[in-house]
Amino acid sequence: MGILEKIAEIEREISRTQKNKATEYHLGLLKAKLAKYRAQLLEPSKSAGAKGEGFDVMKSGDARVALIGFPSVGKSTFLSLMTSTASEAASYEFTTLTCIPGVIEYKGANIQLLDLPGIIEGAAQGKGRGRQVIAVARTADVVIMMLDATKGDVQRELLEKELESVGIRLNRLKPNIYFKPKKGGGLSYNSTVPLTHCSEKLVQLILHEYKIFNAEVLFREDSTPDEFIDVIVGNRVYMPCLYVYNKVDQISIEEVDRLARRPNSAVISCGMKLNLDYLLETLWEYLALICIYTKKRGERPDFNDAIIMRRGASVEHVCHRIHRTLVGQFKYALVWGTSTKYSPQRVGLTHIMEHEDVIQVVKK
Repeated sequence: MGILEKIAEIEREISRTQKNKATEYHLGLLKAKLAKYRAQLLEPSKSAGAKGEGFDVMKSGDARVALIGFPSVGKSTFLSLMTSTASEAASYEFTTLTCIPGVIEYKGANIQLLDLPGIIEGAAQGKGRGRQVIAVARTADVVIMMLDATKGDVQRELLEKELESVGIRLNRLKPNIYFKPKKGGGLSYNSTVPLTHCSEKLVQLILHEYKIFNAEVLFREDSTPDEFIDVIVGNRVYMPCLYVYNKVDQISIEEVDRLARRPNSAVISCGMKLNLDYLLETLWEYLALICIYTKKRGERPDFNDAIIMRRGASVEHVCHRIHRTLVGQFKYALVWGTSTKYSPQRVGLTHIMEHEDVIQVVKK
């Protein structure tokens, strides 16, 4: 029996098993087996096949955004509108067959946008180059899921299922579980909160499935067995996702209103160029980027050339970006902007910068 058949059989078993107190151990074991087989499926085959065309693109710019969606939802049209790259768009499916990169220039930042081929059902098992598409999506900072507003919620559910099965967790935080395998001493199990989904016996069963008999486990939140399995496997990617509904000019205004009010969603029309500026603004928020301007002593700040950093960056990070030897010669910095109590404020290396702050570094 191949891996795909085993996965299908376990999924059938899970769907026909009733969820109650008596079956939770059985379901936990099945989920652990399922995660194990899916991990095997994603491993590249040992035999080297014929070398195909390169798929991944070199990371460039300040951030990377991947466009994921079913064929013919408007991904290539969106790329052509937002960037200066022309991606072929036509009214038939699978117009795009490889990864096409473009660059969005916004607020002084260069954001790399990747137009990926359309995903079809069963992509996680390798259908329609699905594995390569999903592998590129794992390297992105934010995923834009392009959906056809005329097709309802079917596309969104199928895409979420495909990404979930390859270890991409959308708009979720990493489970707060401490897990450390040990050489001996058996299982040490503790929790700082009352647990309603996992018990010590279930944790032990799941660990035995992965041939782990000695480990330290500490639950700091009420997590499900699935989240505990994610922590054991350790190769899960937690990333923000923006659901973008295209072709809203073809549906009623009530439906547009309903879609727009959903969490993590935006409605656009590439054909009529509607709401694209709002989408860019939302994308900037999701990427958590900030602009920092530099200033020389006795001169005006340089507002044309911003340093793009991640939210939460300190003065030390800014110094490293300017030059790697600057931290060694650092005496203090003067900062103007919203991160200070008064302008200019004399700060040290640990001061956290905010969007559109101005910094002047004074050396020893």
